[in-house]
Amino acid sequence: MTMDDLARLAALYGVATSYQPAEDVTVRVPEATVRAVLGQIGVPVDTPDDVRATAAGAERERAGRLLPPTLVHWRGEPAPGALAALPAGTRLRVTLEDGAGQADWHPGLPLGVHRLAAETPDGRTASATLIVAPDRAPAAPERAHGLLVQLYSLLSERSWGMGDLRDLAELARWAARTHGAGFVQVNPLHAALPGTPTDPSPYRPASRRFPDPVYLRVEDVPEWADCPDRDALAELAARGGELRREVLEKGALIDRDAVWALKRAALELLYAVPRAPAREAAYRAFRAAQGEELARHAAWCAAVTGEDPKERADFHCWLVWLTDTQLTDAQRAAREAGMSVGIVHDLAVGVHPDGSDARTGPFHHREMSVGAPPDAFNARGQDWGLPPWRPDALEEYAYAPFRALLRGVFRYAGAVRVDHVMGLFRLWWIPKGTPPAQGTYVSYDGEAMLAVLVLEAHRAGALVVGEDLGTVEPGVRRALARRGILGTSVLWFERDWAGDGEPLPAGAWRSECLATATTHDLPPTAAKLAGSHVELRDRLGLLTRPLDLERAEDAADTARWLAVLDRLGLETKGEEAAVRAPYAFLLRTPARLVGVWLPDAVGDRRPQNLPGTWDQYPNWRLPVADADGRPLTLEALTASPRANALLSAVREGAQTRTAPPGARPV
Repeated sequence: MTMDDLARLAALYGVATSYQPAEDVTVRVPEATVRAVLGQIGVPVDTPDDVRATAAGAERERAGRLLPPTLVHWRGEPAPGALAALPAGTRLRVTLEDGAGQADWHPGLPLGVHRLAAETPDGRTASATLIVAPDRAPAAPERAHGLLVQLYSLLSERSWGMGDLRDLAELARWAARTHGAGFVQVNPLHAALPGTPTDPSPYRPASRRFPDPVYLRVEDVPEWADCPDRDALAELAARGGELRREVLEKGALIDRDAVWALKRAALELLYAVPRAPAREAAYRAFRAAQGEELARHAAWCAAVTGEDPKERADFHCWLVWLTDTQLTDAQRAAREAGMSVGIVHDLAVGVHPDGSDARTGPFHHREMSVGAPPDAFNARGQDWGLPPWRPDALEEYAYAPFRALLRGVFRYAGAVRVDHVMGLFRLWWIPKGTPPAQGTYVSYDGEAMLAVLVLEAHRAGALVVGEDLGTVEPGVRRALARRGILGTSVLWFERDWAGDGEPLPAGAWRSECLATATTHDLPPTAAKLAGSHVELRDRLGLLTRPLDLERAEDAADTARWLAVLDRLGLETKGEEAAVRAPYAFLLRTPARLVGVWLPDAVGDRRPQNLPGTWDQYPNWRLPVADADGRPLTLEALTASPRANALLSAVREGAQTRTAPPGARPV
């Protein structure tokens, strides 16, 4: 067997044997990786004869197909090309998504995921999934600014040791009414893995389909007022206050497990309170609408926490309903306060290998992990510990699990940020036990995945923001922009990569994006400007080159940006002015959305997550703090002169800015 034989087979199943991390660089994938991935998806590769025979068989099968497994028809655009290739006289019948009946194929079919059947004049038949989608997702406002925050990090004077959904609603009201903000973007609020200790990362959830009840404001559950055990509730609330003070006054880390232990105890008491008839009816309607997926998730939650699934599944269903209700309330509060978008929810790229999504369905490869290849920001590559979707199972089930999770998060969102949006087209698969750099790309039906995303966004009337940072396959950004998916642009990464790598002028930025100075995975702006993030990585032993070299390169990079800001007449003297200047620059770009990292508003220098660390750094457990590292309550933050000065400047800049001439959309 030659590599050509293996490459021929791999190409038929969307498994890459090489990739290009840069335009002029091609990297060969190790043969062992290709064989491992093919074997995992059920393709025989044990012998050379297996490889050749399987490739020949797959080629014959595909050449003989009347239809591919999935067809996409974008509303208002020509019919799928595969239909034009059918023999003359072929009859096409469509079974509609809602099961209401059948219709002959025609371009005006209703939006939805239907089933198409073909029959040729000579009696051959075939069927396929037919996705009829709008040509674009809902459009973003011409101009809007907002906040980016990790919700757990935002404690109010009433929250129990971590930020909750009432805190989110209050932040949205303040940002909208005081500073004209159009949105608040939060971390994924997906269900976390039960048990102690749980995984604190919001990007490794047990399920992306259902939200996490740890974010509930327990006192806002209506049964709180009717609970007969008032003393027990008061004791639990007092202990919640102690957790809050431990974080805010004594420098403790956010302890999600301790918070959940108290909230769960309170919720057990509230679950026993008889619900008013209207609330009982609403709960039953919700549970019926969520169907078997909610039932499976709830039974799994009960089982992994040592409970009887038959007896306790309803409790876990009820928790999901309560959380969904408070999430909906937060979005309503944001819109009623005047936000044009509201809450932007984050859809994580994958799930924990031991979570309910991976354990209760046939849709994930648990012997593989998703990550990223080596790039300019991580020379070793990344392994995120997330099992990838199975492309064959998604096709077989007409993308039902993807549709369901999108419907779930869109229920209470003004917009959804899709983490690693390139994963709609391909994901970096890493065989278990293999270093991240020795993975490979596996392709998905990107048009089908994109059509489902646009369809569900349209049904919800919500925007979509794609996180498209890192290695991006050629053409992906154009495909996303064509369908109305906004990209993500981060100040420090926007450069003339085809030239000298200098900072990209404001007028050359793309318009269809959410622009920001930093993210949860990067240093806050004050840390970047001071270079303290380099010192932090050195203390933790994360640098791969001498400290002096890293420090000098980082200082030179920062100096280039400061020079750009100075030439524009933006004040950069003094820390507060220097942090405001990048946001003033962003407001001169044509970006439709500009996001302010909330810790930047108060001078916090600590990243919420430091990639490449596990227990060396308190990832996902830090409260928002001021420039001296003192944790701040939501109330203190909204009263902060520094925060209000920055956000007032952003509001003023947002009201006066216009798109530079010749702004590019992508």
